[in-house]
Amino acid sequence: MKKWGMLFIAVMMVTLVLAACGQEKNNSGNAANNAGQAANQNETQAGGEQTEPAKKLVVGMSADFPPYEFHIKNDSGQDEIVGFDVEIAKEIAKDLGAELEIKDLKFDTLLNELSSGRVDLVISGLSPTPERAEQIDMSKIYYKAEQAVVTREADKDKFNTMEALEGAKIGVQQGSIQEDMAKEIPNAQLTSLGKINDIIMQLNTNRVDAAILEGPVAESFVKNVKGLVITDATPVTEDDGYVIGIKKGNQELLDQVNTTLDRLISAGSIDQFVAEASALAEK
Repeated sequence: MKKWGMLFIAVMMVTLVLAACGQEKNNSGNAANNAGQAANQNETQAGGEQTEPAKKLVVGMSADFPPYEFHIKNDSGQDEIVGFDVEIAKEIAKDLGAELEIKDLKFDTLLNELSSGRVDLVISGLSPTPERAEQIDMSKIYYKAEQAVVTREADKDKFNTMEALEGAKIGVQQGSIQEDMAKEIPNAQLTSLGKINDIIMQLNTNRVDAAILEGPVAESFVKNVKGLVITDATPVTEDDGYVIGIKKGNQELLDQVNTTLDRLISAGSIDQFVAEASALAEK
């Protein structure tokens, strides 16, 4: 009996030792699992911060339209798009907390790029025509300017009225309201080109008699291109001012754009942007 009792006690002691070892192993395993889960969670969080894409605002412009938007060589000798539309775009991007990307495109492609979603906004001296209103949403008017007729110095008096342009060869930017205005001139022969620089070249080489341009743009080219003048002819359009184009149905972005414009207009910032861009264009 004593022998069996001693054997029973030995078996119990071995069982308790094995159980304790199993408990310690499970605890170690649980601790390792918990540590692994915490590490994975931290790694996921850290990875999320590293891989989260930056918010970007893509703005379409036709950067041949000083002082609205145009190319310069900056202090580092690099090409840069500047102008008062660019400054407005920067303010919108800042208010959105987004990185600004500017795409330089032909003017007559801008609305298609907007409708397709390849750009988020169009800021490029855009007039609020009824036809455009059917295709895109538009902001409030942020700037108003008159139109002008540019010709060579020798022809300033020859084309000093809109009637004098009847039958003339007229250069205009394709897809612009100036093109629409020129179409209303009886017997006018239009040369519609994508870039204003090309229109000015046509004028300088006597391939067109005159060009219809937006006022500040005309003033910029006359100051920088020898032999050109603005005539006394006064083009008239029903389209009043310039707006920012937004893809149809994007009410949130439209509201945000208008909020930024309200801030800039009330602070007088847009007039300041125009003055600074005009001075830069003259250089």
